[in-house]
Amino acid sequence: MSEEGASFWLTLAEKFIGLVLIILSILLIYFTATSTTVLTVFTGLFAFMSAVLLIGGAFLIVVKAPE
Repeated sequence: MSEEGASFWLTLAEKFIGLVLIILSILLIYFTATSTTVLTVFTGLFAFMSAVLLIGGAFLIVVKAPE
């Protein structure tokens, strides 16, 4: 029974961390898009990092934990 509870909490934590990563990536995309003049050369780097965070967060939400 304890294994079943641990699996539930692991899945819940995975989904929560995925949601946090998606929110963080949306904020990063917003601030990158609104401050392109300040970032100049680093705009592409921040856009790439936000895309990686977005894909990682979506991956954590979609993937099912092994049982």
